[in-house]
Amino acid sequence: MVPCRSFFCLLILLWFPLSSFADERYLQQLVNEAHEQKLAQQPEWHALVHYKPRLILPGVKSLADAPHFFIAKKGKTDPVAELDATLASFFSDIEPTDQQQHPQCAFIARYHWLKQELDFDPDRLPERPCQQFSTWREALDAKELTLIFPAAYLNNPASMFGHTLLRVDAWGQDERTRLLAYAINYAADTGDQGGMAFAVKGLFGGYPGLFSIGPYYVRVRQYNDLENRDIWEYRLNFTEQEIDLLLMHVWELRLIYFDYYFFDENCSYHLLSLFEVARPELKLTDQFGWWALPTDTVRAVTREPGLLEEVVYRPARSNVLGHRLRRMDKEQQSLAKRLANGKLALNDAPLRELSVEDQAKVLELAFEHVEYERIAGDLPQQEAAGRSLALLNLRSQLDVADQAPNVPVPEVRPDQGHKTARIGIGYGEEDDRSFAELSIRPVYHDLLDPEPGFVRGAQIELFDFSLRYYDDDDEVRLQELMFVDIVSLSLRNRFLKPLSWKVNFGLTRKRFSPDDEPLVVRLNGGAGLTYEPLPRTLVYGFVEGSLEADNEFEEGYALGAGGSLGIIGDVSRRWRINLSAQALRFEAGDEHSAYDLTLAQRVSVSRQSAVRLNVSRKREFDDSWTRADIAWQFYF
Repeated sequence: MVPCRSFFCLLILLWFPLSSFADERYLQQLVNEAHEQKLAQQPEWHALVHYKPRLILPGVKSLADAPHFFIAKKGKTDPVAELDATLASFFSDIEPTDQQQHPQCAFIARYHWLKQELDFDPDRLPERPCQQFSTWREALDAKELTLIFPAAYLNNPASMFGHTLLRVDAWGQDERTRLLAYAINYAADTGDQGGMAFAVKGLFGGYPGLFSIGPYYVRVRQYNDLENRDIWEYRLNFTEQEIDLLLMHVWELRLIYFDYYFFDENCSYHLLSLFEVARPELKLTDQFGWWALPTDTVRAVTREPGLLEEVVYRPARSNVLGHRLRRMDKEQQSLAKRLANGKLALNDAPLRELSVEDQAKVLELAFEHVEYERIAGDLPQQEAAGRSLALLNLRSQLDVADQAPNVPVPEVRPDQGHKTARIGIGYGEEDDRSFAELSIRPVYHDLLDPEPGFVRGAQIELFDFSLRYYDDDDEVRLQELMFVDIVSLSLRNRFLKPLSWKVNFGLTRKRFSPDDEPLVVRLNGGAGLTYEPLPRTLVYGFVEGSLEADNEFEEGYALGAGGSLGIIGDVSRRWRINLSAQALRFEAGDEHSAYDLTLAQRVSVSRQSAVRLNVSRKREFDDSWTRADIAWQFYF
């Protein structure tokens, strides 16, 4: 038998007074058995305490950062010490209160796993009642688990790549009552902080991340209605025993925090860790090292054989409203808008002259628009309630079926779209010079990438860089490094009036003369409008400003403003074009003008590969040039 370390045993005896010498002997027996079975090295134990291998030093370290999650002093880095201390804590005589649970209840998932592995003798280690947990567990009445993926939301930096949460479906619930279920969420506790401090702290783990549980309908209202995000629901195949263990672990984590990082230890990563507690052989978190994007984590879950049962699509309110508009002519849309704004009485002739079905469509669209403005905060609650009630009252008098459109489920789910990292190999010519180019984009999607599975009109790229090799001077150089490049083309129509916006920041080549093209720091951004004159075609325009800085400028910088126009559309399912023009005039710092006219095209070869062709005419200072390049791109 492996002896218990004497100094450690003395400590745990002091921390958790045992009821008798017999208890001490039984604890020694359990500790020895745990050592013999090497339970501290088992994946179940590592999942329960969130141990991961250290990056440089040998051994492991728990990702949990709350000190009270560990019973042993060195429990964060010593799985054996933490397991020994956990066993000792189960013998404690402390009486539970509203503020304090018995260790068997506070660490109930650990208790049940160790009880299963060591076959606790109930006469020598009596099981304590956990009334608080039992009440909580009965309220959930869990039957199934569903992974929820709200699509990307560009107006919140923490949700640019989407989000994931876990719905607990109760017995007896169906698709009509799913909103009444509970949802487990993991998120950063940021308070009201925003701006640069928000970004920096989010990147470097400056916020605590916490698990919480609440009504699912609250989340749907936030994502579907307030933020206009489509929601995808992935029903999972876990056994009843696995669900019980997962919920026990969620109970253990209620007051436990983890340092939150936007790119890796985020909402999606830690939800995967819950699945590993339920079924340790999944090893989902091991697939993500430097970053864990929600789309990629959903993809990892759906790849597991037998884990996915069903997928349900829940369209955003704005999406439903847009489909209503497509089914109505401009006159009907105008009537609905006037009704919603209170500029047309419900008994006026223009409405009564319509067929009963068309009256129903107009009234329902007007109601949807009032609700949209109420939720968005553009219409006072009391005024919105009065208009909604009047519209519903008149609609109830029409003896026709609900005219709500059947929003089609997208052919490609988010987990089925292209992978989010991309590498490109290309060849091009710039005036009389030829070059080969290697480009790598770790994250995540641009406007020309294949759109299926991604948010329409959204571009989010981070750390995109390219290297060029020029034939004439045998030189390899960094051509561009964009730290962030975001574009949001938000479609406007008669009822929805969102602004489009863009921002990019990084290093790029600036041509002062044909022989002088240094890297300069560039920050560019702007706001604009986007419309859809033809199906699958977006026309956009921005008013924008640009700041460039480098020692090559006589003043050290150049600050300018201007605008850009573009049209992006699909010629076919595989072929997309983007014709854009930009003009900037720099009046502060080094005065000059810059122009760019570009035709960019992408032809998909497969789901994970494409060919791009770019042709552009540029002018900076007094130099003009033409560039053409072609590249093969692979998504991985």
